[in-house]
Amino acid sequence: MEGKQHILSLSYGKDSLACLGAIKELGWPLDRIVHAEVWATDTIPADLPPMVEFKAKADKIIRERWGIEVKHLRHKMSYEEMFYRPICRGPKEGVTKGWPLTSNSRAWCKHLKVMNRLSPAGSVSYVGIAADEPNRFHNLSDTKKSPLVEAGWTEDDCRRWCEENDLLSPIYTTATRGGCWFCHNQGVGQLRLLRKNYPDLWALMLKWDRDSPVSFKADGHTVRDFDRRFQLEDEGLIYPDDKIFRWDMLDKELNYRWF
Repeated sequence: MEGKQHILSLSYGKDSLACLGAIKELGWPLDRIVHAEVWATDTIPADLPPMVEFKAKADKIIRERWGIEVKHLRHKMSYEEMFYRPICRGPKEGVTKGWPLTSNSRAWCKHLKVMNRLSPAGSVSYVGIAADEPNRFHNLSDTKKSPLVEAGWTEDDCRRWCEENDLLSPIYTTATRGGCWFCHNQGVGQLRLLRKNYPDLWALMLKWDRDSPVSFKADGHTVRDFDRRFQLEDEGLIYPDDKIFRWDMLDKELNYRWF
């Protein structure tokens, strides 16, 4: 591995941060640390405020303990710009793209995270794949290595290391995975918290939803559907922890109000 740049691709999740500990344990070289920033709009980051604060804190710790400045890379285009960009070919030419379809959502993420700039040719990239994630091992190669797999660190080991080193992301207090606050792959619980804690961001989601020719969820449900559901929860007409919730309950409840 001599003569090559050794780069850690950092997401600020527990696994990628724990790579710092595994790299040190293994005695592997580390030349650079890079992070791909995604922005919702030109002025609003894709991370919620607690995560923005945590990134700054983690950067300071990494700079002090490892002597490396984390390089933040940002794509020239925001998510909103991608959202409103018109389709340039085919029968829907000129139509706003809207929410990403399930089939091309990965392409959106890779495009916005400028993945091609994180690991330039001739470099070795370190990624946070844990030792108990064998379904992801196929992504590894001679130029894409996991310090965690080599050191035998599991996801639990990574969380423990982050806790011990004051580097555990606040995202794990409400979710098992991090991500953009507008991601269509997030669960109902995270959407509920977004609406409750960040009404301005929720209002932006509703605006995008109204302008999108594609539904927010692959099953056809929109952000407006979730807004109706959460509103009925607020009014005590349905319950957040109701295990028998069905979407048609919303229409039944609205019809009932007319009597």
